[in-house]
Amino acid sequence: MRWDSLFDDLEAQFSAERALEVETEITERARVELAAIELGDRLRGAAGADIKVFLTDGSIIHGLLRHAGGDWLALSEGSREYLVPLAAVLSFQGLGRLALKPAVRMRLPLGIASALRALSRDRSELEVHLNAQTGQGYKLQGVIDRVGRDHFDLAVVPHGEVRRERNVASVMTIPFTALVALCSLGIQDTLRGNR
Repeated sequence: MRWDSLFDDLEAQFSAERALEVETEITERARVELAAIELGDRLRGAAGADIKVFLTDGSIIHGLLRHAGGDWLALSEGSREYLVPLAAVLSFQGLGRLALKPAVRMRLPLGIASALRALSRDRSELEVHLNAQTGQGYKLQGVIDRVGRDHFDLAVVPHGEVRRERNVASVMTIPFTALVALCSLGIQDTLRGNR
């Protein structure tokens, strides 16, 4: 009888140790998996969700996450559409826990230069929000003329005017690093058509 009790006790200890090992292994695997999740994965997982985006110029966009590119995202806030470089985001609220890796067919997600080139081809009138710590930030209105590797040229035109040489007040060259957001009513349709 004492031997039965001894063996039962040893089996219980072994089972407890094995359960602890399994739990530790599961926890470690979860940590490793979590460490591999990138912000883009979280953004893809939140597509279609209503989120808040806090920007470097102090503004907040509260809208529906439409698309996440390689280094940018597209949001809609009511009738307004925004293209926001990830570098201009301080934080997100409402992403949730779901993370999705990019589709295998897409090697590299589209960068912000690709999105800007699509807007340039479309000749969309844009409101450009630049990184400035003055009151409501610094905004320009115009049409993207050209897009380089790390900058773009914006033909500044009065609101509602078509981009014609006589309507251009000036041409501003804007580094991508200064861009906080682009806003247009038709931005999403342009991006959707140029994937």
